[in-house]
Amino acid sequence: MSRLRGPGRRPWWRRAIATTGLLALASSALVGVGFAPAGAASWTPKPAPMTTPWTNQVPVDKPLPEYPRPQLTRPDWANLNGLWDFAVTGRDAGQPASFPDQIRVPFVAESALSGIQRKITENDKLWYKRTFTVPAGWSGRRVELNFGASDWQTTVWVNGAQVGAHKGGFDSFAYDITPQLNGGTNTVVVSVYDPTQTGGQAVGKQRINDVQPHSGGGIFYTAASGIWQTVWLEPVATAHITRLDMTPNLGDSTLRVKVQGASATGRSARVTVSSGGSVVGTATGTVGSEISVPVPNARLWTPEDPFLYDVKAELLDGPAVTDSAGSYAGMRSIAVAKADGVLRPVLNGKFVFQTGTLDQGYWPDGIYTAPTDAALKSDLQAHKDLGFNMVRKHIKVEPQRWFYWADKLGLLVWQDMPAMDTGKTPAAGSRTQWEAEFHAIIDQHRSSPSLVMWVDQNEGWGQYDQARIANEVKAYDPSRLVDNMSGVNCCGSVDGGNGDVVDNHVYVGPGNTAPTATRAAVLGEFGGLGYKVPGHEWFPGGGFSYEDQSSLSALDNRFVGLLDAIRVGQLPAGLSASVYTEITDVENEANGLLTYDRQVVKVDTARVRAANQALINASRNPAPPVTLPTGQYKSLRVTTPGYTNKYLRHQDALAFTAVVDGASGALLKNDATWKIVTGLANSNCYSLESRNYPGEYLRHRDFRVRRDANDGSALFRADATWCAVAGAGGVRLSSANLPGSYMRHIDSEVWLATPGGTHAWDNPATFTEDTTWAVEAPWAP
Repeated sequence: MSRLRGPGRRPWWRRAIATTGLLALASSALVGVGFAPAGAASWTPKPAPMTTPWTNQVPVDKPLPEYPRPQLTRPDWANLNGLWDFAVTGRDAGQPASFPDQIRVPFVAESALSGIQRKITENDKLWYKRTFTVPAGWSGRRVELNFGASDWQTTVWVNGAQVGAHKGGFDSFAYDITPQLNGGTNTVVVSVYDPTQTGGQAVGKQRINDVQPHSGGGIFYTAASGIWQTVWLEPVATAHITRLDMTPNLGDSTLRVKVQGASATGRSARVTVSSGGSVVGTATGTVGSEISVPVPNARLWTPEDPFLYDVKAELLDGPAVTDSAGSYAGMRSIAVAKADGVLRPVLNGKFVFQTGTLDQGYWPDGIYTAPTDAALKSDLQAHKDLGFNMVRKHIKVEPQRWFYWADKLGLLVWQDMPAMDTGKTPAAGSRTQWEAEFHAIIDQHRSSPSLVMWVDQNEGWGQYDQARIANEVKAYDPSRLVDNMSGVNCCGSVDGGNGDVVDNHVYVGPGNTAPTATRAAVLGEFGGLGYKVPGHEWFPGGGFSYEDQSSLSALDNRFVGLLDAIRVGQLPAGLSASVYTEITDVENEANGLLTYDRQVVKVDTARVRAANQALINASRNPAPPVTLPTGQYKSLRVTTPGYTNKYLRHQDALAFTAVVDGASGALLKNDATWKIVTGLANSNCYSLESRNYPGEYLRHRDFRVRRDANDGSALFRADATWCAVAGAGGVRLSSANLPGSYMRHIDSEVWLATPGGTHAWDNPATFTEDTTWAVEAPWAP
C-alpha cells in the first residue's frame, strides 16, 4: 500500500485487522442456529468492481460475527448473518412459492458481497428466508429477533405468522417472537420494499442506478436495498432492559443514566460504573427515571485520551437480579461558549478546533455495509493517522459498532440525519416518518461520547421547518450541539436562524464563515481536491472532483495549504471547525484522501498529520492577532533572502517590487508608499491606498495585483481587501475573498498566489518568504 508504508512496517489496514479484537464481544459466544439454505455449497459472491483489503476475508457463514450492540451487551445471542434463501418479486406480490437464489446477509442486494448484485427499483420487493433452531439453554426466556437496520419497509414472519412491520432505513428494531416458536426448526421470512428516492423517505445519497460502474452519478451513488446490518436472536427475561440513556454531567461528577425497560414498570435498576475492574460508583433508582451514578475525579474523554468507563445495569425484583446488561460510557461535555471573546464549541469547557472530513460510508464491495469489522474501523483509524480529531458522518447512519470505534479511537462525530430527496417539498406523511426516524436514531446513539453534534438538514435537500426541527432536536437531546442546516450559503437552502452553529460550504475554500452573537462558525464542507490513481478508479476515466490536481505532490501542497490557510487566517477570524471533502473516493467522486478501494493513501500522511496538529495546537494556544497601523503611510519591504532591499511599488497601474534607497527618485519613493486603511470589504482586514494616487488601491484581478480606482462595486472592495496574518519577520497579506491566497512577489512581479496552486506564480520555492512583507517607515511620508 502506498504512502503509509515504511521499511518493515505493515500497511495500516493490516495493523487495523490485527487490533480489531477489542470488544469483539466474543464471536466465540455465538451459538449455532441450524440449517443453511439449500445450495449453500455452490454459492459464491459476485466480482466486486473494486477489491478492498477485506473483500476476500468475508466468511460465507456468519459474516460480521461481532456482537452488534456494544452499549447494551448480553452474553447469550445467536448471529443469523450468512446465507438466506432469496427472491425478488413485483412490489405488490405476496410471498413467492420458491426462493431461487441465495443472498449473504447483511449485504444489500445491489452489492457484490451479497452474491446478488442487481439493480432494485421501486417496482421490486425483496424476500428473504431461512431456518433456525433455538438453543436448549434459552428455555424459559423470551426470544427476540433483532435487525440492526433494513432499508426500507420491512415485514417479518416467523413460522407463517407476522410478528411485525417496520419503516425506516437507518434505525434498529426487534420483535419478541416467543409465541411463534415451535420448539424445533423455525422459519423466518422477511420482505423489504425500498423505493429509494421515488418513495419520499430518508435516502441520503442513494439513487436507483446501475450497479456496475458507469459514467455520471455525480455526488449520488448506488442504492442500498434490504437488510444491511446484522440480524440476530437474543434471549431475555420477561422484564428486561431495552436501552441505557447515559449523559455525563461534569458539573457534579456524575453519570446520569435512564434504564429503559420492557414489562418493568415500577422495577428498580442498579447501575455500576467501573474502571479496570474496580468499582467507581453505583446507584439505584426506578426504571425510566434518571439515576445519578457518582464518578469522582473523572478521567475525561477527549480525542487525545478517549477513556471509556465500563457500565453494568441490573434490573431488580426486590434483592434479586432478573436481568443485566453491559455497556460503556465516556465522561465529557460539549457546549458553545465564549473563548477569547468569540463564540466557539467547547469540549470539557475548553475550545479545541475540530478538524475532520466528510465520511460517506460507502464501499465498492458492500456498498452500505463494510465487509468486516476491521474495515469498519479502518476509515476511522485513517482519520486518526492523518491527524484529524473529528468526522462528519454524511447523511448516513452507521451501525453501532462504528460508533464504538469512534468512541474507542477518539474522534468527535457530527451525525447527519439522512436527507429526503433533493428538489422536492416533502409530503405530510414523509415529514412524519422522517421525524420519527430521526428521534429513533437519536435514541439509538444518544449515549455515544464521540457524538457531539446532530446535523438536521443539508444544503436544503428536502428542507422544511428548519427552526422548529432544530429546537425539537435540541429539546430531545440537550446534551449535544445542533446544526439546523449544513451549507446555509448553498444551493437554495434556507437557514432556520437557530441552532448552535452557522455552517457554510465553500469549494474549494476555505472561504469566510463568521460567528454571530448566538452561533459559532463552522465550515461544514470545503476542499474536494481530486487525483485519480490509475488502477484504483471505480469507472476508469469517469472520476471528477472540485479541483483536479496534476500529481500527488501537488495534492499534498494544495491540501496542506488549505489547512494552513485555516490556521493562520480563518481560525483567528472566528472559525471553529472544518470538514474536508472527503476521506475516500466514492464511486465517480475522486476527491478522497484515500482511494475508494482503500488500497492507496494519496497524501503524505506525516505532512497532513503535522498540519492538522498545528491547527489544533493553534486553537489551544492562539497567537495574538496581527494588527496594522490604520491611517498611516507605510512601505512594504521584501523579506526573501537576497532581495531584502526591494519594496512593493506600483508602475503603470501594476504592482512590482523594486530596489528603493535614499538615492531613489521622488516618484519611486511615492510609488513605494501606501496608506493603510480599514478594509473596504471587511473591517477586520485592511486595504492599501496609493500615496500618489489617492482613491486607488492595490487589488487582485485575474491573479495579477494592480493599482485601480475604487469603482464602488462589491467585487472591487473584496478584491482590494487584505487580511493580515503572522509571518516570520513580517506580515502576510491574504485575499479577503480568496482566503488562503497571498500577495506574492516573484520575478519582480506581484501576484495573488495559492499554496499548491498550478500557476507559475504558485511555485512552492520560497513561497512563505515571498509572501511575507516587513512593514516599515514610508519612503514618502
